Amino acid sequence: MGMSVTISAATAQDAEQIFRLQYLCFQSEAALYGNYRIDPLVQTLDSVREELAADCVFVARLGDEVVGSVRGRVTEDGSAAIGKLCVHPRLQGHGIGARLLRAAESALAEERGAKKFRLFTGHRSEGNLRLYRRVGYETVGTSKGADGVEMIVLEKHAGAYAATA
Repeated sequence: MGMSVTISAATAQDAEQIFRLQYLCFQSEAALYGNYRIDPLVQTLDSVREELAADCVFVARLGDEVVGSVRGRVTEDGSAAIGKLCVHPRLQGHGIGARLLRAAESALAEERGAKKFRLFTGHRSEGNLRLYRRVGYETVGTSKGADGVEMIVLEKHAGAYAATA
């Protein structure tokens, strides 16, 4: 391949690449649910910029190209909400998503004091569920997204690092 993928904190200059990547990556989720109004597809570039400024955001880079991203923030109850994990379709299945999750979890625990991590994924998203369970997340409930998609809620405690590949 020549170049390796690196994981780093996102910068404000990454906003447009994250925005475009997110739109590309979540097309398959939208197709799975027959719903092209899911949040990652209707989010605005300005909203991505706001999340970059306020949240804990990491990117995966292949050279200068952003090929993956994840966001997290600490909520009122002290847990960390992790979301919008995405990896470019041509690079999925190589552990990049797990590496992004690990980077976000570490920063949220060490820098922002999170004791628990929570994320949501669609109930039909088997690939996502496999990844989350492989890295130590457990199903704790269900909810319905604002877009009407049935979601599975998964959590794990800080420090609970399972296998990543």
